[in-house]
Amino acid sequence: MVLASGAGTRVGAKLNKVYLPVAGKRVVAWSLDAFARVPGIDVLVLVIRPQDTELAREVLAAHPGEVELVHGGATRQGSELNALRHLTSRIESGEIDAVLLHDAARPLVTPDLIADVLADTRLHGGAVPGVAADDIVRVDGDTVSGALPGAIRVQTPQGFRAAPLLEAYETAEREGFVGTDTSSCMERFSALPVRWVPGSAENLKITYPHDLVVAEQVIGRG
Repeated sequence: MVLASGAGTRVGAKLNKVYLPVAGKRVVAWSLDAFARVPGIDVLVLVIRPQDTELAREVLAAHPGEVELVHGGATRQGSELNALRHLTSRIESGEIDAVLLHDAARPLVTPDLIADVLADTRLHGGAVPGVAADDIVRVDGDTVSGALPGAIRVQTPQGFRAAPLLEAYETAEREGFVGTDTSSCMERFSALPVRWVPGSAENLKITYPHDLVVAEQVIGRG
């Protein structure tokens, strides 16, 4: 599932940032194109805000019949739960065995990275891409106490076996828990091991206006 139901106000545009143009396409279109090229991805779900429906349909014109639209919730976790509930019957039947959740604001994700996350998800139960965070340090009060070894900056897509993911999200909803991302919710409500898949520094998230410029330059380099 590709999550496009945020607003992205820090990018400074009136338009939802995932529909801004970059290298001839809207931001979200790049992610959808990458997922559509990965063998083993059978269902594509785009989670949107209701007010973005027309923009979403414009993007999906390039994927006729391939992408299912779901309206998001008030929070990221609520949006993910809406999408999981949309897939419930197929998860319970075993038709869908794994779910990958991706931030539409990361347009530079590659089919190879998606395939790596999917393979590790199916093998181990959960997988997240990340890059080494060598610049993160420990702080003791107001004193820096050294580097934090083993830290990574987590990216998306994050993948999990479908049935435990749905169960964890329904439990979180009942208990009123809201995590920082998918993996934090799974860490609290599931025993699935989560593997680290090497991500890419180019799998950046569009947050500020200059990120659009960087993304365009990366795409231009092929």
